Amino acid sequence: MTASNTSAGEGPEYRNEDQEHPQAGPSPRQGREHAPQAPPPAGVRPPAGNRPFTGAGRSAEDLPPAGGRPPAEDPPPGEAPPPLDGAYPQDREYIVGAPHAHLGPQVDPLAALRTTDDPPWDVYLTGTVFLDIVFTGLDSAPVRGTESWARGMGSSPGGVANMATALARLGLRTSLAAAFGDDHYGEYCWDALEQGEGIDLSPSRTVPGWHSPVTVSMAYEGERTMVSHGHEPPPEDVLVQEVAPQFLPRARAAVASLTPGRGAPWIAEAARKGTCVFGDVGWDETGAWDLAGLADLEHCEAFLPNAEEAMRYTRTDCPRTAAHALTAYVPVAVVTLGAEGAYAVDRRTGESAEVPAIAVEALDPTGAGDVFVAGFVTGTLAGWPLADRLAFAGLTAALSVQEFGGSLSAPGWSEIAAWWRRVQSVPGQDPAALRRYAFLDALVPEASVEPWPRRRAVPTIGFGRSA
Repeated sequence: MTASNTSAGEGPEYRNEDQEHPQAGPSPRQGREHAPQAPPPAGVRPPAGNRPFTGAGRSAEDLPPAGGRPPAEDPPPGEAPPPLDGAYPQDREYIVGAPHAHLGPQVDPLAALRTTDDPPWDVYLTGTVFLDIVFTGLDSAPVRGTESWARGMGSSPGGVANMATALARLGLRTSLAAAFGDDHYGEYCWDALEQGEGIDLSPSRTVPGWHSPVTVSMAYEGERTMVSHGHEPPPEDVLVQEVAPQFLPRARAAVASLTPGRGAPWIAEAARKGTCVFGDVGWDETGAWDLAGLADLEHCEAFLPNAEEAMRYTRTDCPRTAAHALTAYVPVAVVTLGAEGAYAVDRRTGESAEVPAIAVEALDPTGAGDVFVAGFVTGTLAGWPLADRLAFAGLTAALSVQEFGGSLSAPGWSEIAAWWRRVQSVPGQDPAALRRYAFLDALVPEASVEPWPRRRAVPTIGFGRSA
């Protein structure tokens, strides 16, 4: 695996040919789910000296063979199958207590830049918070007319909470404006974000008589199926930022989900006040794919579509060509390439960068795109070179897909440190690939001794609200 600031085509000789699939339609969840691809098939060895990284620092041939899970025996009628021994993460039973107390990040990536005149928040964002309920350890997709038992389950805040949590866990002071239901689901999500992650919810509000949007996700065979339900909050409970953008919290940056054919006044106001806006986008169900329809793109510092979206918006057949074309509309264009990593262009400096993806044993890609954006925002605010920002974003996304759930799978600095220490200890790693991530030496906690891979507990709503 190599990284470059050169033309397209450089990188690892071995590629997983599975391509990133576009969404079938827009989603009010606002979560980006474009994930690093799974590792090479069992038995395929990359060329010597060019072995890809994997999430646990193993070469691809060391991973479990495809379909290598032990066969599951059918349970007696009416009984759930017993939990397995935990050898496979998807088979763990996720049941723990209420949201944990927030302990704060281990690393402040902006520490050297902070002054007494700074805005109170590093990043501001707004959107819809969902309650995500995730069923794991299914042997196959549910069959019509039958009941399927899952070996594990968990719950967590989803939707825009995926992005907010990813930002907070990377050490950025994060402020979120969202509507929360006044039901138990809403209370749980509020507590998980405010108390568990240290996210500022002062711009948010609880809406009386409105129930929380819910998504049920079923993970199986490396894929997932989701079913969602929810309603727009009553018009009288629209967040104050949407009707009076002058009350926006002061922040270094904002992450905005751009909607074709519709502008959001707060984005223009944030940019006017000097906030650096990062634009995200979903699938255009109108089929127009017209950049002129993204009214707020002109206020963005960076635009981060996936390859399919970028090519459709620019009418090109190459994602790298699309990235260059997008710089006519925005200073920095970042295009995720699925199995090939990511490519970015900075119009102001003329710099371009491409970083290959890290091969991992992907379990659940939910929210991986949000984590990628959070990593890129972190590197940008910290003033890192473009290639380092891309590498960090890709790494955080790769770590996230090794766990189930959106917000709960977002890595913190302990996971990043554990990966970096582990990957350097594995014989036969490509020196060029190691050098690509050498910037982590100055960032990761020296005293990190947590085992790798770290398995993050998933809180469940089954327990009562903490006092």
